[in-house]
Amino acid sequence: MISVIIPAYNEEGYIGACLGHVLASHDPTYGTYFDGTVDVIVVANGCQDATVEEAQSLAPLFKRKGWSFQVIDQPTGSKPRAMNAGSRAAQNGSIVFIDADVHVSPGLIGGIAEALDRPEPAYAGGRPSIRPARTMVSERYARFWAKLPFMCQGVPGCGVFGVNAAGRARWTRIPDVISDDFFVRSHFATSEMHEVPHSYSWPITEGFDNLVRVRRRQDRGLSELSDLIPELTAKSDKTSPDLAQLIGLMAQDPVGFAIYSSVALAVRTPAFPSQSRWDRGRGTEYWEQLQVPGQ
Repeated sequence: MISVIIPAYNEEGYIGACLGHVLASHDPTYGTYFDGTVDVIVVANGCQDATVEEAQSLAPLFKRKGWSFQVIDQPTGSKPRAMNAGSRAAQNGSIVFIDADVHVSPGLIGGIAEALDRPEPAYAGGRPSIRPARTMVSERYARFWAKLPFMCQGVPGCGVFGVNAAGRARWTRIPDVISDDFFVRSHFATSEMHEVPHSYSWPITEGFDNLVRVRRRQDRGLSELSDLIPELTAKSDKTSPDLAQLIGLMAQDPVGFAIYSSVALAVRTPAFPSQSRWDRGRGTEYWEQLQVPGQ
């Protein structure tokens, strides 16, 4: 059994589709891990839209599936606080965190549950993919980013990752940092990370300006965590590409390299300032109402 925790910050138009894919989870191979109570917890944090109402509207479908479901509405916009609140409310030792704009494949949650079903500390995730972008710049950026060592090797855990009870015991709470996923990942050795043969997808940020905002937020998060817990980041595996790898990637995709490098350089300028600490760089011009599977 496993608990599914979905932190959500202004995810109207996204949370319904995310929960719809969770509802579609089924795989005979991992059916035993869905026996009994699976609990799904949406933790809305500081939402100023209809995220809570959209999530609550799907409660009858979870009841029909026989899974526990609840929406926790917190006034403060903080993903780590949402993750901590979800962990406290979880009914099971193993938990999987899912970003609210992610679409899991049917077998992913069961596969993660199987990978975490062991006494020693464990971290597990699937194989990420990026949904097609609307703009050329985001499409080429995503294509290049997907080829970086961090995305191609091991278990990146971006967007979806799970930990078991023994792994969770390594921290009391996730600190209020931007790089919450890197904080969790840094507690596990490579040998404790398990990739499952199922995928998930999420949308790439649209537009050059929004890519800069998100990249700046990511860089700030890593720096923040390094200052807060230097011993944790110091022992983490190196994932940045070296010069030879960059040259190889540039030769394969010069346009993607140019866009990726331009975003990295723009991050160091005052251009395109972030709107808030938890800004995910979504422009309203790219807002899309996604459909829930089976609806």
